[in-house]
Amino acid sequence: MTRKKIPIQKIDNTAARQVTFSKRRRGLFKKAQELSTLCDAEIALLVFSTTGKLFEYSSTSIGQVIERRNLQSEKVGRLDHIPYPELQLESSTYAVLSKEIAEKTQELRQLRGEDLQGLDLEELKHLEKLLEGGLSRVTKTKDERFFREISTLKRKGAELMEANQQLKQQMEYFPHEVQAVVAQQGQPSELTTNIRSSTDSSKGYNSSDISLRLG
Repeated sequence: MTRKKIPIQKIDNTAARQVTFSKRRRGLFKKAQELSTLCDAEIALLVFSTTGKLFEYSSTSIGQVIERRNLQSEKVGRLDHIPYPELQLESSTYAVLSKEIAEKTQELRQLRGEDLQGLDLEELKHLEKLLEGGLSRVTKTKDERFFREISTLKRKGAELMEANQQLKQQMEYFPHEVQAVVAQQGQPSELTTNIRSSTDSSKGYNSSDISLRLG
């Protein structure tokens, strides 16, 4: 006995309509869950019955799915407002830039000594010139930095010598300054006594030398 096929049209009987709604809703949510599980799809379903009651299903979160849908609509709306010639220009520019990036990447690999098998003699000569030019610039930069460091060291050495000379001059005048300070304070010390002894002995030497010359 074959199952009678229900025609797809509004069910006039209210009770029958409610029963069909309940069965079909459960079947719909089950199919949505299976689709989400099998295909890792993000699904959200909102269903209102004829009485206004809300039924919902979501594989993640209803709010999250709605927000994602709104963002997608905004992106499509922005693209719709861009004139077609501008889209073509941007696409062409992107293609040119992509090609340049690919070429520069390949050139950089070759400068590192990689992917050289497909180069002919002229291309290898060109690559050699590039390497020589790069090496020359590196050497020049290295020499300039080396000479700058030497100049800096010489300047610091001259500053240290000048500071040392100034300190030496200050040490030479130090005994005279001590005598002057002690004389002002009226407090003789062992240091000033030694200084005076040294001075007196020097004076005595000079006077004896004079007497010998006179004799």
